[in-house]
Amino acid sequence: MTRSAKKGPYVDPKLLKKISRLKAEDDAVIKTWSRDSMISPEMIGYTFGVHNGKDFIPVKITEEMVGHRLGEFSLTRKFTRHGGKMQKEIEAKSKEAEVKK
Repeated sequence: MTRSAKKGPYVDPKLLKKISRLKAEDDAVIKTWSRDSMISPEMIGYTFGVHNGKDFIPVKITEEMVGHRLGEFSLTRKFTRHGGKMQKEIEAKSKEAEVKK
């Protein structure tokens, strides 16, 4: 369920405080556990280290991301391919073919 429109978007106050201390051109990564914070226009150009439960995934904020949440860009589950032994053999053969070209 989405947040009520009359309440406005949720942005963690600590994040806004951290942003105010830095410049957008800096390469510093702002670490955060606030995956539910909405990306606002003043965040454009900054790099956030969004925690996925294990480590921090660096997320560079662009204009297209405004309105989304930080957690959408830091996946919590790692996808491993379907297949198994046969699939690994097929992939190994395709890699060999690419190397020979």
